[in-house]
Parts: sequence; C-alpha cells; structure tokens
Amino acid sequence: MEHRISDLLKKHGLRSTTMREEVLRTFFAANKRALDHPELERRLPHADRITLYRTLKTFAEKGLIHEVVDGGLATKYALCPDSCTEHQHHDEHAHFHCQDCGKTICLEATATATVQVPTGFRVKQTHLVVEGSCDECF
Repeated sequence: MEHRISDLLKKHGLRSTTMREEVLRTFFAANKRALDHPELERRLPHADRITLYRTLKTFAEKGLIHEVVDGGLATKYALCPDSCTEHQHHDEHAHFHCQDCGKTICLEATATATVQVPTGFRVKQTHLVVEGSCDECF
C-alpha cells in the first residue's frame, strides 16, 4: 500500500508528507466509506486540525478525493476513481447513506442521472443519495 500511496501523490503532482500519507492510508482503510473532518480527526488523533483541513482541500482540488453530499450537516469526503485529475472529476456516482449508523459509501457502479434543465441553465453537480440500512445495521 505504501508504494500505491507514493505513486498516487506523484501522479497528482503532490509532495509526499507524513500527513498526506496518513490521510490517504485512512481513506484506503475506510474501504469506499466517506469520512467527515471530525471522524478523520478521531482516526488521526495526532493530526493538527488546520493541516488536516488544508490536506483535504488540496486533495479535493487535485482530484484525489471528492465531496459527498448525503443530507447530513457535515461535508464528507471519499477517494476518487483513478481517472480523476485536477481538471476533471469523474465521480458522478450515487452514494448510499445508512439512516441507522450514519455510514455513507460510494456506489461507483450507479451513475447519477442526466437531468434536462431549461435553456441557459448549467448543471455543475448532481447528487444521488440512496438511504436505508447498511449490512451491519439491517
């Protein structure tokens, strides 16, 4: 995994730092689960809050992670597919949100819908959230 993390940072034009490596390791361990800032702080107790925030912002800008909208108040993040770059995110997929435990996971095989909007309107993002009970709560 360490080799994959190093390669991923290089691919996205980022220097390898301890914080960046730890954050990526945490996302890989989450197994497609979206994580919010407070949960990352709990998983990385020695991380500085501001450095963690900046790392997430940089990762999102570079196409390593994407924001997940699941109806909750906190922004969550999940790893992007390998095809995402700084200039083009390819994360138009659905997310499953467990109403019992709050876990949110990416459903990469389920694309978001193409929506027809009136002339002159421009869609920047679409979000599809499927809600129910996960396999651990059902």
